[in-house]
Amino acid sequence: MPQSLAKNLVHLIFSTKKRTPWLTTNVRKGLYAYMAGILKQWKSPAIVIGGVADHVHILFSLSKNFSLAKVVEEVKKGRSKWLKQQGPEFRLFYWQAGYGAFSVSQSMVAMVKEYIEDQERHHRRKSFQDEFRAFLKKLPRAVHWAGMFYAFGVWPSSCRSVPASDRCCSPRTNCWRALR
Repeated sequence: MPQSLAKNLVHLIFSTKKRTPWLTTNVRKGLYAYMAGILKQWKSPAIVIGGVADHVHILFSLSKNFSLAKVVEEVKKGRSKWLKQQGPEFRLFYWQAGYGAFSVSQSMVAMVKEYIEDQERHHRRKSFQDEFRAFLKKLPRAVHWAGMFYAFGVWPSSCRSVPASDRCCSPRTNCWRALR
């Protein structure tokens, strides 16, 4: 085969640092447009972008030429710079260090797109932490890697007994064993 073909649809989720509600309604539209531009530059076009004040969901088609980690790094870095230029009230803005990225089959695109577009209504009933826990419960057990809990600060109930200072989520800690 003389060319490389790939279609990797990704549902990306990440939050503001400490889930602080920085993303006001006024700023979201411009922020989403800016993120779509960054994704386009990295040949990973956005299908839909949505979210609420403390986190963002993006459904996009990942380029075959770039790694997921590189595309996410560029999107988060670019958005931080853009947001900090929107006014002095954003000077302390940061994204949470981690993210969740999940493959989406073509048959599920419409459902995921609707879910992302409906974030504001959805979060009137459920917090980001509860949503993310429920999302992970739907995944195969092997996908429940501890780094997601560390990155998002969303801990399973079995880890709540572990002091926050000890939650390094390595095979040596209780929270890792609780996830296996």
